[in-house]
Amino acid sequence: MSKLTIDFYNRKDVLQIARELLGKIVVTKFDGVLTSARIVETEAYIALTDRASHTFGGKRTARNEHMYGAAGTSYVYICYGMHHLFNVVTNEKETPDAVLIRAVEPVKGIDTMLDRSGKLKLDNTLSKGPGNAAKVLGINKQHSGLNLLGNKIFIEDDGFVVDAKQIGVSRRIGVEGAGSAALLPYRFYIRGNKYVSGSPNK
Repeated sequence: MSKLTIDFYNRKDVLQIARELLGKIVVTKFDGVLTSARIVETEAYIALTDRASHTFGGKRTARNEHMYGAAGTSYVYICYGMHHLFNVVTNEKETPDAVLIRAVEPVKGIDTMLDRSGKLKLDNTLSKGPGNAAKVLGINKQHSGLNLLGNKIFIEDDGFVVDAKQIGVSRRIGVEGAGSAALLPYRFYIRGNKYVSGSPNK
């Protein structure tokens, strides 16, 4: 296992980063409790020009300020007033590219994940979709702005390799109001994985 370094996050091609995050392991350590899960679905959001991004047109608010942070910063926001969504900030500081972690496959701390979700048994709904992914990992709004090179939230490479033929690409989910940007092929996922939030086999 090796923790991803700043060189992974501090690159200009957020689409490539979103693709390369597939198969990596998100680890959280909060109050001595460790959970981890493999990333199986991501979405890329491009700074300033992407109508689906929170920073389209240079928008800058208290809500999205962490998107303008250094590469390897966490950006967590609340959707529909209840779901906490975990994003990875990439590119250089003040260039707010980000990757949304849309779905994960549980690896360690599954009993804790079940407790966090209120579920009794493990099935594919546990961490399917970005709100569930963040919930089982214990990530919420208070974790926005954390350095992903630290020890609370970080991403590891355990040597797992996703074959290029296994990577599905599609339009993003839930951004229909973004006009033509809603059609852009910025969603990446591992084909056939049961935790993928859209159709896993397209």
